[in-house]
Amino acid sequence: MTSMVLSAGFVGLVDYPVALALQERLLDLRFADAVSDTLLLLEHPHVFTLGRGASEDGILEVLPGVSVYRVSRGGQATYHGPGQLIGYPIIKLEGQARDVHAYLRSLERVIIGALQDHSVQAQRRAGLTGVWVGERKIASIGVGIRRWITMHGFAVNVSNDLRFFSSIVPCGISGCPMTSVAAEGGRAALTEPFSLTVSAHFARAFGYDAVGPLDATVRRLLEEESSRAWQATAAMPPGASSTRAAADPKGMARRP
Repeated sequence: MTSMVLSAGFVGLVDYPVALALQERLLDLRFADAVSDTLLLLEHPHVFTLGRGASEDGILEVLPGVSVYRVSRGGQATYHGPGQLIGYPIIKLEGQARDVHAYLRSLERVIIGALQDHSVQAQRRAGLTGVWVGERKIASIGVGIRRWITMHGFAVNVSNDLRFFSSIVPCGISGCPMTSVAAEGGRAALTEPFSLTVSAHFARAFGYDAVGPLDATVRRLLEEESSRAWQATAAMPPGASSTRAAADPKGMARRP
């Protein structure tokens, strides 16, 4: 019997357009069975994103140096930044797993389990997607699924600066208070160690037998996309903004 191994790893701070391009390439490779199921874990520089159907009114204030991207995930406005753990599962849903609601609930279960291991008691809220500590939201989820391959994913506030959320309507919920592992006094409030806990719970929730390192192809593609982004920035004329506003092919973006 073939063992099911999840390829997972923390790759540090990655620009949002680089991560998006990487997901697109991995999605095609996963559809062709050229790579295995993969869980990318990382951080982003400061950025606001809007889901495919989100109102731009969800961005209350465009901050200097913070790009805004419209992308193909579900959900409303959200914020990503250093100290927040981002998870992008690129996995193939097959058979009974082809259930979007079940997939979302499984992601919530992964995050709740990981938080519990770090001494934060969290839960779902009826009728809402994400993870909460009482009335405070600690994790957001917005996914995309194409040809039953998943992309986009989840964001867990670990030790990030929560003040950035005041410039948006988080997940379309006016007045939504946000929290983090650090704010709740959780254990080991650092993204990389927290990513290991998330990987273990993800493997358990989705039925993998083990967690393995990221495939060499994934790291090669990340290097390629990072190099392409650096070259594009280097080619910009003097005085031009280095803040890029390219989103996915079906999306749109605006510059601060």
